[in-house]
Amino acid sequence: MGSLVAFNIFIMSQLNYYTAEGLQKLKDELYHLKTVQRPSISEQIAEARDKGDLSENAEYDAAKEAQGILEMKISKMETIISNARLIDETHMDNSKVFILSKVLIKNQINGMEIEYTLVAENEADIKLRKISIESPIGKGLLGKKVGDIAEIQTPGGTINFEIISISR
Repeated sequence: MGSLVAFNIFIMSQLNYYTAEGLQKLKDELYHLKTVQRPSISEQIAEARDKGDLSENAEYDAAKEAQGILEMKISKMETIISNARLIDETHMDNSKVFILSKVLIKNQINGMEIEYTLVAENEADIKLRKISIESPIGKGLLGKKVGDIAEIQTPGGTINFEIISISR
């Protein structure tokens, strides 16, 4: 049991890097949890309490369970935000692929080109072509230069991508 606690402390204390936009999104979500959802659950508990005997009150039990889950979520988000570090884009080097790089790659098999921006895990959004640096493609692109070939392991096999351009 002690090693599980140590593991959770390690995970919760890891630094995570965010863009200003990504960090603000987290702060906004935390604000919503505290100012909208927390009062709503408190109101549900009060209404259920007013209905009488708490020992057989399913509404009360459900509201208390929802409150516990919400408080855990709030606590986790507070820890994430306290361990967050902003990425200073002004000092980023475009000679290699790093986090926040916008990378144009070309599939060596079919010639298709696609542009991705590499971001932190929780800012990834494939619809916006923002991929995590922890994803197979993200990991394969990190540290590469224009003209390099990135060998990406996919479930369907290895795909080679040529780095066409790197920008911010």
